[in-house]
Amino acid sequence: MRTKRILLASPTMHGEEMKYIQEAFDTNWIAPLGKNVDSFEQEICDYIGGGYAAALTSCTAALHMALKLCKLKRDEVVLCSDLTFSASVNPVSYEGGRQVFIDSDYETWNMDPAALEKAFEKYPEARVVIVANLYGTPARLNEIRAICDEHHAVLIEDAAESLSATYCGRQTGTFGDYNALSFNGNKIITSSGGGMLLSRDEAAVKKVRFWATQAKDPAPYYQHSEIGYNYRMSNIVAGIGRGQLLHLEEHRKLKKEIYERYRNAFAELPLTMNPHLACSEPNYWLSCILLDKEVSVDPFEIMKRLDAHNIDSRPTWKPMHLQPVFADRDFITVNDLPVSEEIFSRGLCLPSDIKMTEDEQNEVIAIVKSFF
Repeated sequence: MRTKRILLASPTMHGEEMKYIQEAFDTNWIAPLGKNVDSFEQEICDYIGGGYAAALTSCTAALHMALKLCKLKRDEVVLCSDLTFSASVNPVSYEGGRQVFIDSDYETWNMDPAALEKAFEKYPEARVVIVANLYGTPARLNEIRAICDEHHAVLIEDAAESLSATYCGRQTGTFGDYNALSFNGNKIITSSGGGMLLSRDEAAVKKVRFWATQAKDPAPYYQHSEIGYNYRMSNIVAGIGRGQLLHLEEHRKLKKEIYERYRNAFAELPLTMNPHLACSEPNYWLSCILLDKEVSVDPFEIMKRLDAHNIDSRPTWKPMHLQPVFADRDFITVNDLPVSEEIFSRGLCLPSDIKMTEDEQNEVIAIVKSFF
């Protein structure tokens, strides 16, 4: 058996990261804030096409700050993507809100606009929507944006997984009133951890920077008129991110090549790859398969066999409405069998690490094919 594990997704370092880290050490700016933080914020804004940014400790912190800007009331409903990681929706609970989960569509695996419209019919008072771009694939962002505008709701775009993906020629992370990015170790670029809140609203971003640095009032002593948080990104972490950003397009190209090799290899099998709309270009962060309904193969059996060969794979996200912690939350679908449940029961995330060789990917492909 192989001794080197084929990973799902792991950091890929290039060397330029050390230049910015060394600069932070040489200037003794290793604590939160500093030149790297300021520059990383600006460089991300330049990449996505403008706006303002607050570099934070995580994407979860960015989503939390976005919800704090919305001034949620206790038990206020927030309409959320159902098929996502719990970090997308946990911050609603931090602010005392109540999640209502919205089913996916088959064409993007993301929030279904028809289900969102149905949710607004049931919850006309809803003021906030959180939409996630699953596995680097954009949701139907223009449709969802239009629905939010019609209902005077704030849109928060969780672009944690989709940096560099585009929808109708526009970068994700720009469609919401507030937007969140992740630089976790498994993302398309990493700063080892960290995240960022993005917005066209300069005052909102300044407010987040204030909250994220313990909400210290401008006084000659420590004075606080609001509750603050220790959420600001460190100068070292931002330096890693700056070095990684130089290679974002290269990473996206390699991710797409991995996806296309899987797609071509599986073309005759009773399965499909995670889909995207013709008007969107994903960043192909993770390549996933969805087994056809009539297939008797269990994706968990594929996962176990891959693991026996020291190959990493993962189930697709378990829908939020099936999570024990959210058992009492409402779920909105327009389908007899929820799409999110079908994707969970028949889907599998395959190794998508850009350091994976073609020979290694061919091993993965051969094992999947062996089930058919």
